[in-house]
Amino acid sequence: MRPLAAPLPPAAALLLAGLLLLLGAAAAEANPERWAREWPDTDFSRHSVAYDEILSGGPPKDGIPSIDDPQFTSLESADDLAPTEPVMGLEINGDARAYPLRILIWHEIVNDEVGGVPVAVTYCPLCNSGIVFDRRLGDRVLEFGTTGKLRYSDLVMYDRQTESWWQQFLGEAIVGELTGERLDIIPARLESLERFAERHPDGRVLVPNRPSMRAYGQNPYVGYDSAAQPFLFRGDYDGPVPPLSRLVAVGDRAWSLQLLREAGRIEAGELVLSWAPGQNSALDTQDITAGDDVGNVVVQRRTAEGALEDIAYDVPFAFAFAALRPNAEIIAE
Repeated sequence: MRPLAAPLPPAAALLLAGLLLLLGAAAAEANPERWAREWPDTDFSRHSVAYDEILSGGPPKDGIPSIDDPQFTSLESADDLAPTEPVMGLEINGDARAYPLRILIWHEIVNDEVGGVPVAVTYCPLCNSGIVFDRRLGDRVLEFGTTGKLRYSDLVMYDRQTESWWQQFLGEAIVGELTGERLDIIPARLESLERFAERHPDGRVLVPNRPSMRAYGQNPYVGYDSAAQPFLFRGDYDGPVPPLSRLVAVGDRAWSLQLLREAGRIEAGELVLSWAPGQNSALDTQDITAGDDVGNVVVQRRTAEGALEDIAYDVPFAFAFAALRPNAEIIAE
């Protein structure tokens, strides 16, 4: 869905959500022939999902613009960010970078190179899904943009080399030449700026290329994570927690964030999950710095030597996890 130019009060936001749902339903008719006029280089004869599962989110191709030439500043210079603001913290080969959700919520994809590794830092606000992918696929280095389409409310990306369409939640190509291919996921942490700075005092912070381009620091989806139903979601959900409850997802298993919050620490085999307070929700109040404290999650694996190492995880909403990993387990108690 296209981010709004300015946040709306909750009542107006809910009304808009209903209108968008109706528009989405009207646009639900799968029409690859019509899509092909906008996407002449996409091979629509190849797809791994039913076309009627893909909806228009509103904007056209690249209507939500990816960041392809990311600019960074030092932690000391990032003084417009609150210590509790959410960022995606990434470190590769000693190169540490923080990607604030106040920017990702408006752009959804950052094509970057970190520690010599080409990466795509992605965030889907409607699913609260933040994942970092290795952009290398065989001997290709892919660059990603937004299609303007959604599947189960999740961002559908495309690569600019083959114009294949990719499900952000899974890192899997679902339409086009590369259908069935998967990207490698790189461990990253959804954490507060303060915690990132503690781990990486010399780290750098993403800044807007054009600060006046968007209302950075404001949430265009006011009240979304306390809504009764997700926006533009066509599917059934009967999970053990409400659909917009946050989970801590590791592959095909997920734990309720509330369960982890109450326990503080969960050990499941070689996995160690921990929670600590001090991170704002980016999808609650108009001012992200005033958002509800959803806390910081860390997921690690215990090695044979007994050390703990970071692994890839996500903190998505329950409805998206259940829809896109239908055979997975949600642990709520």
